[in-house]
Amino acid sequence: MDLSDLRAGFAGRLLTDADALVPFLTDWRRKWTGQAIAVAQPDTADGVAAVLRWCRAQGVAVVPQGGNTGLSGGATPASSGRNLVLSTARLQRIRAIDPVGQTATAEAGVTLQQLQDAAREAGRLFPLSLAAQGTCTIGGNLATNAGGVQVLRYGTARELCLGLEVATADGALWNGLRPLRKDNTGYALRDLYIGSEGTLGIITAAVLKLFPLPRGQVVAWVAVASPAAALALLALAQQRLAAELTAFELISDTCLQLVERHVDAARRPLADAAPWYVLLEVSSAHSEQAATQAIEALLEDALDAGHASDAALSASLAQFRSLWALREDISECQGAEGPTIKHDIALPITRIPDFITTTDAALARHFPGLRMVVFGHLGDGNLHYNLSPPVSGMARADFTALEAPINRLVHDAVDAAGGSISAEHGLGVLRRDEAARYKSPVEQRLMLAIKQALDPLNLMNPGKLLGTPRSTHHNDPET
Repeated sequence: MDLSDLRAGFAGRLLTDADALVPFLTDWRRKWTGQAIAVAQPDTADGVAAVLRWCRAQGVAVVPQGGNTGLSGGATPASSGRNLVLSTARLQRIRAIDPVGQTATAEAGVTLQQLQDAAREAGRLFPLSLAAQGTCTIGGNLATNAGGVQVLRYGTARELCLGLEVATADGALWNGLRPLRKDNTGYALRDLYIGSEGTLGIITAAVLKLFPLPRGQVVAWVAVASPAAALALLALAQQRLAAELTAFELISDTCLQLVERHVDAARRPLADAAPWYVLLEVSSAHSEQAATQAIEALLEDALDAGHASDAALSASLAQFRSLWALREDISECQGAEGPTIKHDIALPITRIPDFITTTDAALARHFPGLRMVVFGHLGDGNLHYNLSPPVSGMARADFTALEAPINRLVHDAVDAAGGSISAEHGLGVLRRDEAARYKSPVEQRLMLAIKQALDPLNLMNPGKLLGTPRSTHHNDPET
């Protein structure tokens, strides 16, 4: 295919060599690999729009890609057809930071870590926090509506965004970079593109909310008897701490055992094991002493009420980081054990204890011996509800063959509880067809109408997010 017109149409890099394309063709989990005629890396938003105009004229599908750290295959090109990967990696400017207005305007290729550091230098906090923050980019965070560990206090990427600049599917450039907290002038176009996984257009820049830097942060590792006890502790913490409660993570002892086994530096914070733990973070606008006093008072009441049996507090930055590492290392340590079956689910918070009890029991009946690896953001209702093979071992093929029926059991239980089968990882291709099962025909019709209106040629990340609508999907168990 002649790419000379494309090469002449924008400033930036155009990769066509087969070896140069390789890093862009496989997802972070090495689960999907596709093909592309080229990788375009424009230097400007106008360049992104120019590439989209060329693709529209040529009938070439566009696969937007940021840091390529997604877990659902949403940024991987298909293995057939004419695909062009459009990487935003060179859109790297932080255009403005306004400490008084508490906003930052950043281009899509800025990494999350870069924005966090720039905000901190200005005496402000950008609170989105993810394990991949050194590699993931702001454009990808918004396109997937990323969550992370501080959603409880600050919200998802959607709630942290005030305005967008977007290259539309027809190659126009929409400038919606308004740093306004109030703008009641019609449809919220911004919210169409956030969480759309590049299926409607490409985010090229964003205006994002900043917050005052906390002057003190303390974390506690708390032993609890059950998820129900953790929920009681959460209610007490919300009542006593209000906005100073910035994270509330639920972790099973199975997770802690995995980290102990695979991380040499890992140490149990408490002398006695418990079935479950809570990692609780408090941030104070006043001082570390104020944060410590607040969390100590909470834990004293929690122990007296029987919501917790023991607790350990961070007394230094090193201890703060080591306690968080016990939580952040779980996924990697589970992967070190072998194959995994993962579920990134959201549930009404008050239903989580019953969901864990009943779904664990159902899985044990139908798939005995598998290990439950359950952890997540209890404060905002997001669980990573995962399974690993038995300790005694299991052939990889036998374990992988269980994925579809296990997914069906878990996701049916999520749907029955009024939850979502994707809390923060997005649908991509991993959950695309499963999500269609649980969406009503009306919801599917509305989503498809938006897609057809904004991308009538279906060139923007085709095959991602939207499953084939079938009215029988929701109720037909054989579909």
